[in-house]
Amino acid sequence: MKIAILSRNKNLYSTRRLIEAAKERGHEPVVLDVLRCYMNINSNEPEIHFKGEKVIDVDAVVPRIGASVTFYGCAVLRQFEMMGIYPLNESVAITRSRDKLRSLQLLSRKGVGMPITGFANKPDDVKDLLEMVGGAPVVIKLLEGTQGIGVVLAETRKAAESVIEAFMGLKANIMVQEYIKEAGGADIRCFVIGDKVIAAMKRQAQEGEFRSNLHRGGSASLIRITPEERKTAVAAAKAMGLNVAGVDLLRSERGPLVMEVNSSPGLEGIEKATGKDIAGMIIEFMEKNAASKRTATRGKG
Repeated sequence: MKIAILSRNKNLYSTRRLIEAAKERGHEPVVLDVLRCYMNINSNEPEIHFKGEKVIDVDAVVPRIGASVTFYGCAVLRQFEMMGIYPLNESVAITRSRDKLRSLQLLSRKGVGMPITGFANKPDDVKDLLEMVGGAPVVIKLLEGTQGIGVVLAETRKAAESVIEAFMGLKANIMVQEYIKEAGGADIRCFVIGDKVIAAMKRQAQEGEFRSNLHRGGSASLIRITPEERKTAVAAAKAMGLNVAGVDLLRSERGPLVMEVNSSPGLEGIEKATGKDIAGMIIEFMEKNAASKRTATRGKG
């Protein structure tokens, strides 16, 4: 197969590993910077061009679309879909997962466990909003934030009111979530391919920090997950319609809670923590499904 990998940088770990895995299995990988792709949108023969040449003979596409280029990246991916090319993750599923509020509403509709979350538009509603999520401490998140940026832990009600009002004053969209104290600054990244969790790691925040993102100095280690955690992670990926996803869970007194579903999960942390060939498993999944054009657009909304 000729596999197009939509990535801004071919030297990134995840992109490099996908190239290696594709070549090892006898495929022809080609890296396309999604922002350098441009489209001819017409009713007869939709086309994609890259650096002055028409993109042809592609059998499958792997979207590694960063959050900052979601809109344009998904437009390019949709064009590939219109051309009948198999996407590892569909554009509509990526769009769902990138909208934090929409993704939580979809998880809620499917009965998937998650932290109690509040969303409001006016500072006048802040007091009731805080009551709704159980009072302080609370976690306040920018809807557009990634890798732990724009996430604040407010330990008192007064601090929470001040932070929320400040964000609202800047016209920023935020959500307020209950703080899961028993998680102890740790979360679990479950790597889902198809209907299975094929790897999992525990991410522990460094001392004095509550965000466990590896980009923020968190550490990763191998972990054994429970059947309930496995089931929750797969259900979360299905709710988004994603074939491949990184599902972040918190261990709570009421069971596993989904924090986020990532449509372009990084491979470095999980491969190093587990010693598994995750990139190879992704390519193998594509081999099995690309011919039939089967995708996972099971989630709705």
